[in-house]
Amino acid sequence: MYHRMTIAGLERDLPICRVNDSLYIGAFVIFGDVELTEHCAKELLKRAPEYDYMITAESKGIPLVYAMARQSGQNKYLLARKMPKLYMRNVLDVKVHSITTADEQHLYLDGDDAELMKGKKILIVDDVISTGESLSALEQLVEAAGGIICGRMAILAEGDAQARDDLIYLEKLPVFNADGTVKA
Repeated sequence: MYHRMTIAGLERDLPICRVNDSLYIGAFVIFGDVELTEHCAKELLKRAPEYDYMITAESKGIPLVYAMARQSGQNKYLLARKMPKLYMRNVLDVKVHSITTADEQHLYLDGDDAELMKGKKILIVDDVISTGESLSALEQLVEAAGGIICGRMAILAEGDAQARDDLIYLEKLPVFNADGTVKA
């Protein structure tokens, strides 16, 4: 089963995937879709508030934030990693629970990136915001680093995230029943 939608002027079929017996989601993956990534970046930048740096979480937000940085002429964006790397120093760490991942996860921020954020306007960017758990973890990292959250952006808002008034997004992504119909 697929859900067809128009995103940033482009039509895409999203596979409908099971989360549990009563909840199915439209799988939105921009990896490998350069055209869609570029179009979404352009449309989000039109709506972006003024910011100093953008941050995203590993991994699906990376191509999006890269395209946004490139299109806006910025040479730097920040990344919260799923695992600390050897080159990372003075690492900040927060827990996160994602709708698409069964186990508890963590997000890690390099101390040098945290230093860059102090007192700066930080724009949080992601591909899809659903439960808000990943967004909350990014907010915690930005706040722990002394950054000022100036906006929260995503390509798609899924389910309850659509009702949030603090999100800037391009399209609404419904959630689904087991038969592929949109949940009321």
